[in-house]
Amino acid sequence: MSIRVAFQARPQHASYAEMRDGWRRAEDAGADAIFNWDHFYPLYGDPDGKHFECWTLLAAMAEVTSTVEIGALVTCNSYRNPELVADMARTIDHISNGRFILGMGAGWFERDYTEYGYEFGTVGDRLRALGASMPRIEARLAKLNPPPTRPIPVMIGGRGEKVTLRLVAKHAEIWHGFGAPDEYARLCGVLDDHCDAVGRDRAAVTRSCSVNSHDELKLLPAYIAAGATLVVTGGTGPEYDVSVLEALVAYRDART
Repeated sequence: MSIRVAFQARPQHASYAEMRDGWRRAEDAGADAIFNWDHFYPLYGDPDGKHFECWTLLAAMAEVTSTVEIGALVTCNSYRNPELVADMARTIDHISNGRFILGMGAGWFERDYTEYGYEFGTVGDRLRALGASMPRIEARLAKLNPPPTRPIPVMIGGRGEKVTLRLVAKHAEIWHGFGAPDEYARLCGVLDDHCDAVGRDRAAVTRSCSVNSHDELKLLPAYIAAGATLVVTGGTGPEYDVSVLEALVAYRDART
């Protein structure tokens, strides 16, 4: 089974020039995809440190890179109208010449909501909103002129067994999950059950996981045995260390 590897360049604690350098080094290292994330404040380190907006950076990533797929891991559904998200996705798809992945999630970081004036609500509220948004995004993508250059693959992140994984089965080409390998394997089984329930081919959904340190590299065979075929590592500014990515690329290439 072949695997793909990705780098999440977290848009925190860095200047734009440092982020741009990180994207280029990740692409040069052999990444198949580069992601950022959709927050307004850092999640690690100084909570009031440097941070930049997700989708503006995605447009820049589309111009700065040339071979990797790009996207957010993941977009917070709460922050933008779904029709607007579709139009933004189509636009970046064209800028990138068909390299865009639309990552979507229900949202969870309360500070983003309170500081920017969004209603935080409950987990259930946010999941219901995500479920309502996905058909609207799909409908708008079908209406846009010009249309996307390709059917834009959708990634949904999360581990909720009853709602999130059912949304993955219905709407996504990629699922990004979390947890130790045994828990990840169990969640892959739950996703399989949802695919069966909605009439979706299990193999149509790529399973993605995170390996974020050299110590975690030893878990890679277990994640792959569980079904993961996309492995994401990450880096934070200002240095954007790509050494774990380089190890993942070597592992990927040794399997081919």
